[in-house]
Amino acid sequence: MKAAPKNQGAPLWMGRIATIMLLTGIGLSAVRAANPDLIVGPNACTECHKKEGAIWQKAHHFTTFRDLPNNKDADAIAQKMGVKRLKSESLCLNCHFTLQAPDKVIAGISCESCHSAGNHSEFSGKKEGQETKAEIAARWEKSEAAGMIRPNNYYALAKNCLTCHVVPNEQLVNVGGHAAGSSFELTSWSQGEVRHNVWYNKGASNPEAPQAAKRMLFVVGRIVELEASLIGTSKATTKDNYALKMATRADAARKAVAALANLLPNVPELKAIADIGQGAGLKLNNEAELVAAAGKVSELGQKFSKSYDGSAFAAVDQYIPGPDKYKGEVSN
Repeated sequence: MKAAPKNQGAPLWMGRIATIMLLTGIGLSAVRAANPDLIVGPNACTECHKKEGAIWQKAHHFTTFRDLPNNKDADAIAQKMGVKRLKSESLCLNCHFTLQAPDKVIAGISCESCHSAGNHSEFSGKKEGQETKAEIAARWEKSEAAGMIRPNNYYALAKNCLTCHVVPNEQLVNVGGHAAGSSFELTSWSQGEVRHNVWYNKGASNPEAPQAAKRMLFVVGRIVELEASLIGTSKATTKDNYALKMATRADAARKAVAALANLLPNVPELKAIADIGQGAGLKLNNEAELVAAAGKVSELGQKFSKSYDGSAFAAVDQYIPGPDKYKGEVSN
């Protein structure tokens, strides 16, 4: 097989939008924040979020900007895919860098990679602490409508992670030798080196998420894993490494959701999601069926995320990874 053709003619940032649309099933209006014209860059974010910025600079998300172009494995993959420069090819920019118009790589995986481009909520013409609750709610509603992903939006947060931690590109895996994704579990990753829960205590500490929140992260993470792996499997056209890895991942995800449905029998959305997963045919050239199944999982998953707060999910506590399983060293 020949390497996939390079993205010629279209702006490089279109690859990132296409990836997000692929895994989320959302329309252009919801992904317009991926447009580099809206990227303000991490320096703008850290003007106020200094502590968060310092934590980010110790994480692998930050160091990819410097390290990836000098990585021998990355270089080998790039050569196989016909990519000459990692920082100027959309194939790599999609996940490994932050791109600002016009086609300028300004950082590794940064604030806006996870929270969406600079659609911040400004104070309502007042100083901090002087707003009413209604004014606070209105500005957050405005920023979320513009695409901002806040930490309490568990489903959008998890989906954004899985757009890169699952790699739905058959050529990249089979020809380039790229991994088909990371072994990703939302709780352990979100509570590890990327954790930055410092805003509400003025940077005094960086505590773990409350237990109820960790339950939601754990369950939502499994649901989104199923959705993303179904999409990934839908792209399999040949009996090769990619197809095997994606089908295996999807099968593990649907078994995990089924187990959670048994643990939480009073949550009908989980049972419905488990049934959809079990009914999905994990086979080659089955894109229409699998994409449809993923869409149903997404719809139910978002409903689940908005309907529960985790307070009644103590049954899953025994399965939530503890601090010894958190990904990377936590900064304080």
